[in-house]
Amino acid sequence: MASDDVSQLADSLARTQVGEGELSYKGQGLKLDNAQTAEEIVKAIREFQGLQALRLEGNTIGVEAAQAIAKALEDKSDFQCCYWSDMFTGRLRSEIPPALVSLGAALMSAGARLKVLDLSDNAFGPDGVKGIENLLKSATCHTLQELRLNNCGMGIGGGKILAAALTECHKKSSKLGAPLSLKVFIAGRNRLENDGATALAQAFQLIGTLEEIHMPQNGINHPGVTALANAVQQNPQLRVLNLNDNTFTKKGAIAMAQALKNLRSVQVINFGDCLVRSEGAVAIAEALKEGLPILKELNLSFGEITEEAALAVAKAVEHKDQLEKLDLNGNCFGEDGCQNLRDLMENINMGDLLGSLSDDEGEPEDDDDEDDDDDDEDEDDDEEEDVDEEEETEEEGDDEPNKMSTPPSAPRPPDVSSFLCFPSPDKLLRLGKERAELIQQQVDVSDVTKSVEAFLKISSVYKEEDPEVKAAVLDSIDAVLKKTFSLPSAQTFSFISTLLVMLGLLKSEDKVKPVAVVAGHLLCLEHAVKQSYFPQEHIAVLHAFMTRPSKSMECCVGARDSLRSTLQRLQPES
Repeated sequence: MASDDVSQLADSLARTQVGEGELSYKGQGLKLDNAQTAEEIVKAIREFQGLQALRLEGNTIGVEAAQAIAKALEDKSDFQCCYWSDMFTGRLRSEIPPALVSLGAALMSAGARLKVLDLSDNAFGPDGVKGIENLLKSATCHTLQELRLNNCGMGIGGGKILAAALTECHKKSSKLGAPLSLKVFIAGRNRLENDGATALAQAFQLIGTLEEIHMPQNGINHPGVTALANAVQQNPQLRVLNLNDNTFTKKGAIAMAQALKNLRSVQVINFGDCLVRSEGAVAIAEALKEGLPILKELNLSFGEITEEAALAVAKAVEHKDQLEKLDLNGNCFGEDGCQNLRDLMENINMGDLLGSLSDDEGEPEDDDDEDDDDDDEDEDDDEEEDVDEEEETEEEGDDEPNKMSTPPSAPRPPDVSSFLCFPSPDKLLRLGKERAELIQQQVDVSDVTKSVEAFLKISSVYKEEDPEVKAAVLDSIDAVLKKTFSLPSAQTFSFISTLLVMLGLLKSEDKVKPVAVVAGHLLCLEHAVKQSYFPQEHIAVLHAFMTRPSKSMECCVGARDSLRSTLQRLQPES
């Protein structure tokens, strides 16, 4: 090798921050399109004896480059850790699965035994899960301890594929006498919803060795939460349970509380933004009394919990001598309730463990209990979607009676409120041919926030591959937006600015939490901007924000690029 080549390779290795058994290109912003551009990495991999870990985070790797890197990994039998998050930035979604297939096949060919597989922040969707399906089922993953798939846009379909692959991996490894002992599972922001979460819960129940489960912001309601509650009971070593920003309501919270009573190793519970409500909080307080001896952190923030229930939780943590933090911010205590909670925590010598209460929502209105019942009915609809219309009007003897239902003798009419609270394609279709008019009548477009929320909820169920759902979604958003954009110009601009805030593209002085952006939001917006009702003066504003880098858009880059291209084309020539 020429001295210049040796020097070049030495410089390359120095830049890659080689550690013991690890080769790192983390955060270098490399754009690797083909074998030639990947040559430096390929050479470093081949030269690295005993390679155990490869970091490729924060770069962008095309199919040909991935194939070249894979070829270099084919004889790395010591390999254990794939740190491959955020490595397909700007790539077409169709490029990612073949790249993953190549890399997975190389590891299998090498006879590697993985401990860590991190593919977080790669917007690969269900097809990307198919790209790692064979790898997950193979002997290479029999030793897997950490699976990190945060913010990958897997959806329900991807969740089911993943669950089936993990189940097969466990069965195959068990037959060989060394069952899969997965310890860490991370899959936040993936729109798994009830069906995806339930499928994964069944896999978790089988595996039984999980120590950390992180599944925040997945659109999971009480049926999925209940399935996960059943699963966590079968994982006695569980230390961390993070289900932040899903929707428990009373039923899910009670089921989870019952499960927690049986767990002795849990240290961190994050049920913030989960709408556990007062009855759920009381059930969790009971679980605290009976179990969770080494709990360190409990987050029940933004859960519509009232003062009495919060005081029950505070009393229940009195003897938790390892507790470090109790977060009850953003609930419904009122000024006096907040002070009473602080006083109680001070009296039990835990005042410094109580988090801020600065975002308290104030005392609840008198009709909150009715709202609880309405939401529980809405969730029950999720479980009854496959039931015949006639059966839906019958009360089941073993269910809690619905306090706020229509008379049993009358058939239940299409329920727009139920759809807008917990959107699903099936619910939208069940509204019938008049769905667009029904939704338009329901949405108060004079309140721009409600109008934006309606647009986001309708577009969240958009399915490009399902013509019937696609047509129903587009008809419905047309009805809402046509009415919205008939308002004065100042209000329509307010709609656009609120939409940008909700999409995470614009900061707001108010405490507004952005939604988890999905492709449907952007594809429906792309449809809307092409319609005659859409004000042309807002095109340039939207285009300016769509051209800015944004983390909220990373899970749907293709949809964002398509919208940006359309907005560019629609802008009037200067």
